[in-house]
Amino acid sequence: MDAPSSLRNSLGEGCLTLEWADGASLSLSHVRLRGACPCAQCKAARLRGAIALVNEGVRLERIALQGYGVQLVFSDGHERGIYPWGYLRELGGVASAR
Repeated sequence: MDAPSSLRNSLGEGCLTLEWADGASLSLSHVRLRGACPCAQCKAARLRGAIALVNEGVRLERIALQGYGVQLVFSDGHERGIYPWGYLRELGGVASAR
C-alpha cells in the first residue's frame, strides 16, 4: 500500500490526519490510535480480552516513517507500535484503493 501524500499531527485537536493521492482522507484521534496499537504486547492483551483504558489526554509526540507505515510515539511512553498504511485506513473506515 502506498504512503499517504499528506500526514498532519494536530496536538491541539489530538488527531492525526492522513490524505492519499486517490482522494481518501481520514482523521484519527490520538486516543483511538493508542488504543489500537498493533504491537505484539498490545495485540496479545486484546486477544486475552483485556481492555486497555487509554487516558483521554494521551498525545502523539513523534512520528517515525517506516516505509510501509509509521511508528508512533505517545506521551504515555508507548512507542512499540508500527502502524502499516493499510491498517490506518482500516481504522478510519476508508477502503483501500486497488
